[in-house]
Amino acid sequence: MNLLPNSPIQMHYSPATDILHVKYPDVDSVLLPIIKESLAAMVQAIINYDVKRLLLDASKTVIKSSIEENRSLTLELASHLSKTRLQKVARIQPVDPVREKQAQANINHIQEKGLLSYQLGTFATEQEAMEWLLA
Repeated sequence: MNLLPNSPIQMHYSPATDILHVKYPDVDSVLLPIIKESLAAMVQAIINYDVKRLLLDASKTVIKSSIEENRSLTLELASHLSKTRLQKVARIQPVDPVREKQAQANINHIQEKGLLSYQLGTFATEQEAMEWLLA
């Protein structure tokens, strides 16, 4: 079921597997308020449906914001997710190695801040991510 049909974030929830599949949106400085609002709606859906497994597909996400804006957005999202009952978050990494390097730097920063209350895995393919989520 598509939970946010009019949002820049594509979200599909499968009650059978308890997995929320999210295509992470493109991040553009101009659209940050809309992206933040959409991510807040995603977190609310996680709370409302008591989702335990999240699949974040960032493989095709385009980043058109500063490193600081992107890091701030990532920290804010991690902070909100840590207040849910999520147990596992699987991330499909970007194909671009430069973007993945920045994403890993953001993840390291989140870990340093102690914001991970859930297991976090990074995968090259959706199949690998799904297998890990369902294990």
